[in-house]
Amino acid sequence: MVALVIDIGNTLTKIAVFNGDEMLEVQQYPEVTRIALAEFCSLYLPDAVIVSTVKNAERHIWEDALAAFTINCSITAFDSSTPTGINNHYKTPKTLGADRLAAVVGAHHLYPNAANIIIGGGTAITYDYVDAGANYFGGSISPGLKMRYKALNQFTGALPLIEVDENFEAAYGDDTASAITSGVQNGIKYELTGFINEYIKTQQAYNIILSGGDSIFFDTLLKNSIFAPYIKIEPYLVLKGLNAAIQKHND
Repeated sequence: MVALVIDIGNTLTKIAVFNGDEMLEVQQYPEVTRIALAEFCSLYLPDAVIVSTVKNAERHIWEDALAAFTINCSITAFDSSTPTGINNHYKTPKTLGADRLAAVVGAHHLYPNAANIIIGGGTAITYDYVDAGANYFGGSISPGLKMRYKALNQFTGALPLIEVDENFEAAYGDDTASAITSGVQNGIKYELTGFINEYIKTQQAYNIILSGGDSIFFDTLLKNSIFAPYIKIEPYLVLKGLNAAIQKHND
């Protein structure tokens, strides 16, 4: 089955086409547009469409556009009520971000025989966990990499806005700029290792799945850690999870 998969995030919209589990094309845009949707629909003639969004205010844009561009094609708005094969134990499932849930679905679909720790590096950093039995209980949300740099600049009177330094490896800074870099980047490294340590206390077989725009940078932060052998980078995990959900829904 050919599926059109749309992930509307806080910063970017990703649109992909899958034929079964194979991703045929993926593009990203600052925002979802009718032109982009029209091009994908006319080129691939999808059998089904699934949309995940964190921006409910934009819902009418893609609903109206897809209704105009698709013929005899089911359109699914992904949320906690969508069948996924995941046992969702979250106490308030309706408040669970669709992107977080889709990432959990994607992780279990790709690696069904192990516990999966899913770390999403985007506007926010998210930590989620699904066990080998497809049980999901919850996770954590913290400020993202760029958000931390911006917060230090915006909520202080004198601290400058510093860019991410992918080559920074010092334990501390020796001037204001490097002190900020150390605080932000080492802070995230210690946060990553702390959360992972908590999750693996009772698990012998597990994966650490890094997804999102900062996944490569997080991999760099963890490259010398004891967790490095367990890391898998899946930048399109949310898209793969959405595709797994729509493929399952249309079996």
